[in-house]
Amino acid sequence: MSESLFTSESVCAGHPDKVCDQISDAILDAILNDDPTGRVAVETAVTKDRIILLGEVTTTAQVDYKEIARDTARRLGYTDPAWGFSDLSEVQVYLSTQSPEIAAGVDLDGAGDQGMMFGYACRETPELMPLPITLAHALTRALDEAALSTLTYLRPDGKAQVTVRYRDGQPVGIDHVTIAKPHSPKVELDQVKQDIFEQIVSPVLARYGFTINPKKLIVNGTGVWHTPGPSMDAGLTGRKIIVDSYGGYARVGGGAFSGKDPTKVDRSGAYAARYIAKNIVSAGLADRAEVSLAYFIGAKQPVMKHIETFGTAAVSEAKLTQFADKLIDTSVKGILAALNLRRPIFASTAAYGHFGHESYPWEQTVAVPSPISAN
Repeated sequence: MSESLFTSESVCAGHPDKVCDQISDAILDAILNDDPTGRVAVETAVTKDRIILLGEVTTTAQVDYKEIARDTARRLGYTDPAWGFSDLSEVQVYLSTQSPEIAAGVDLDGAGDQGMMFGYACRETPELMPLPITLAHALTRALDEAALSTLTYLRPDGKAQVTVRYRDGQPVGIDHVTIAKPHSPKVELDQVKQDIFEQIVSPVLARYGFTINPKKLIVNGTGVWHTPGPSMDAGLTGRKIIVDSYGGYARVGGGAFSGKDPTKVDRSGAYAARYIAKNIVSAGLADRAEVSLAYFIGAKQPVMKHIETFGTAAVSEAKLTQFADKLIDTSVKGILAALNLRRPIFASTAAYGHFGHESYPWEQTVAVPSPISAN
């Protein structure tokens, strides 16, 4: 038997980088709501008492960028100016229109950028996602929900990190959990740790059939964290791509997702790759699948399309390719149509990961004639 450990991290919705992702995607959704063909590449930066919007937007929609930014900060719980960042912070807007050189390719149904994208699926969880990132996301979501209900002394921002023990490639236990979460100074850290263990960590792990000794839980490793957010740690759109995808368990492409309209294959190509990988595993054609795609600016079809199953395939490579081709047309136009991406569905993706949530179109499993019986 061989044993190994693997660790993945997630961050709470109020983490500075995630504040930026959510502002960028809220702007994208506002534009797509009125202009489904709008072109958007919005980057957000946050720091002490300041929100900065950068990038390119080409649209007929009338959007109040500053109000969207402030509304997002407010929704995430940043309403106390004493924290050095709030919905009253200054918002600066530096947005221009899309480069005509890029637009020339996109106008002809081509990709809005070059790059490689990867999608992955495995049988470790019901979501067909790796267990470490699935648990980490579940913990950060539970932390944020508790801050609004049972543990209201918790503040925005925070992180969760989970180390899973594997034996012969299969998850067999939880070796360690780390939680970082700011809280009111009126509550002692020992109480915070006890509450988080009993109300968050234990229930989340139990949902997936695991337990952990309280001694294996670390909460706020330095002992003190009271002030949350961008005044303590500046944020930037797209800086949490490992959190957004597979927690480091599988390869990821070179581009981030948030703030980009779906003609940017950094986003739509990654969604299509996950869609193919998940359907391969769901259909019983493999226990693990990684799908690779690559495009160049203006490309209508991928210049690379590959399926790797790590020796777990139940059918031939040719039959896997046939299955994938029937599942979705991986041209840019085909992805946009098959997954119905020209609509305002992206703001919710900007926290707790872009994969593993059944409500997203790229997470749906469909009935495609399986080649398994013909192998």
